[in-house]
Amino acid sequence: MEASVILPILKKKLAFLSGGKDRRSGLILTIPLCLEQTNMDELSVTLDYLLSIPSEKCKARGFTVIVDGRKSQWNVVKTVVLMLQVILVSANKLTRYIEPCQLTEDFGGSLTYDHMDWLNKRLVFEKFTKESTSLLDELALINNGSDKGNEQEKERSVDLNFLPSVDPETVLQTGHELLSELQQRRFNGSDGGVSWSPMDEELLAQPQVMKLLDSLREQYTRYQEVCRQRSKRTQLEEIQQKVMQVVNWLEGPGSEQLRAQWGIGDSIRASQALQQKHEEIESQHSEWFAVYVELNQQIAALLNAGDEEDLVELKSLQQQLSDVCYRQASQLEFRQNLLQAALEFHGVAQDLSQQLDGLLGMLCVDVAPADGASIQQTLKLLEEKLKSVDVGLQGLREKGQGLLDQISNQASWAYGKDVTIENKENVDHIQGVMEDMQLRKQRCEDMVDVRRLKMLQMVQLFKCEEDASQAVEWLSELLDALLKTHIRLGDDAQETKVLLEKHRKFVDVAQSTYDYGRQLLQATVVLCQSLRCTSRSSGDTLPRLNRVWKQFTVASEERVHRLEMAIAFHSNAEKILQDCPEEPEAINDEEQFEEIEAVGKSLLDRLTVPVVYPDGTEQYFGSPSDMASTAEHIRDRMKLVSLKRQQLRHPEMVTSES
Repeated sequence: MEASVILPILKKKLAFLSGGKDRRSGLILTIPLCLEQTNMDELSVTLDYLLSIPSEKCKARGFTVIVDGRKSQWNVVKTVVLMLQVILVSANKLTRYIEPCQLTEDFGGSLTYDHMDWLNKRLVFEKFTKESTSLLDELALINNGSDKGNEQEKERSVDLNFLPSVDPETVLQTGHELLSELQQRRFNGSDGGVSWSPMDEELLAQPQVMKLLDSLREQYTRYQEVCRQRSKRTQLEEIQQKVMQVVNWLEGPGSEQLRAQWGIGDSIRASQALQQKHEEIESQHSEWFAVYVELNQQIAALLNAGDEEDLVELKSLQQQLSDVCYRQASQLEFRQNLLQAALEFHGVAQDLSQQLDGLLGMLCVDVAPADGASIQQTLKLLEEKLKSVDVGLQGLREKGQGLLDQISNQASWAYGKDVTIENKENVDHIQGVMEDMQLRKQRCEDMVDVRRLKMLQMVQLFKCEEDASQAVEWLSELLDALLKTHIRLGDDAQETKVLLEKHRKFVDVAQSTYDYGRQLLQATVVLCQSLRCTSRSSGDTLPRLNRVWKQFTVASEERVHRLEMAIAFHSNAEKILQDCPEEPEAINDEEQFEEIEAVGKSLLDRLTVPVVYPDGTEQYFGSPSDMASTAEHIRDRMKLVSLKRQQLRHPEMVTSES
């Protein structure tokens, strides 16, 4: 019977064991009757419970029952006495049987008794006893079940008893507190008064509590070890399960994702799309890699504190996990590097394609430069663009070769399948791009060669046109010099001959200039025919050249006639003016004088006549003063000849005058 079951009856204090003893060491049972009618059944239940508490040894010494009927009716007292079959004595004779210190204050003794305190302690004791006993059974079942080798028993024990119904720590703490109070003999005492508690061997309180605590500690220690082992096993199983989840995903869906991604794209946009898809795959892998890191740390912690029997399994799990994760990470890194190389390759290919398009566009536009300088600038720009294309093509080859090397290093284990077919498509694409760029570059080079030749011909054309114009200018300058500076006819025949010789050389220079201009203009015609264009200046340069040359020819011929007439005039005049006695008949020839005079007059007349060009324009040699000076010199010579003629006709006149 438990106190908690009859707690309302016990609270009525129908009877109690105060802890006092009679002179025979028998326990004192006190029945305090009250004015109200006592329920005999409840009293019987109370007595049954109280008498079940002492040990058999204590019961053998008997009990002293004190029935306090001072506050009750006699018939009630009588009924109780008859029910208990006790000897009735008066209160003042109690000390004959019981020491005053063993009596409560109600009977004039000094023993302190608090019924509610005793009842509360009794409830605690019985609760501890009940919980500890039940807990011991549960712990024994759990501990014994863990020692069995039968897996079915283990599963059953784990399912039913792995968690005790009460907290062992709480039960132990309750037991220690109860034991502490028992050891301090304050079971039913109160602070400040005289305390007393029943003896341990009599009420079985302290020994039973100590025994239960010892058993609990033993079973709880075993239980903790079982929990630790099972927790370790559970943790190991959880780790193994998580490891297999990581491994299965990486080798299953993860590898399948990589197998499906083998292309490199055929453009920057396609490569970028593949990179974005790969980043999504990497993001999914990162979640599993995070689990791998956590598992690896847990395994490392278990390895540091694990038992020998678990080391092999843990190391095997760790090695398996690391191998799969590192292999998958290597595949991801390889794929990322491959896509980055492909993106760079397509970027260089796109830049080169744009350069080739720009160069081709420049070559397709017809050239219409203004001068040779602009042609040279255009040629320089072409060469720079072609050089840039060469550099771009070289960069494309390097990127392409690097990409091909990466693809060739991609073994079949990389994705768990033979990737020869996929690699062939990638290799064909890369080689196709490089070959296409090479062909486009070669076509552009051929067009550049043609354009270069054409532009060089244009430079030559412009040069010929400029030189032809310069030849016209030179010829014009020679003509101008002929008219303005070639004026003198000489003072004698010898000087005039020298002037004539210089004039012929001067004419040769002009002839060379004219021929040079004609050759240049002929070259411009040939170049224009080759370039299929019309010359900008040949249309007016040739007429200008011919016009100036004709003017020069007319002026030159006029100059030659005048010099030849001057030579004839000076030669005849010098013959007459010289004293030549050996040829008197020559001097006396009247016809010679007349001829000299006629040549002189003709020469003077010619000096006053302008040069008439084929176009009808006129131009004089020198200035009027220059012509006057030349004419004056001729007149002076004619006067000398006339004077010589008179001397020959009338010698006496010359003698008398002298």
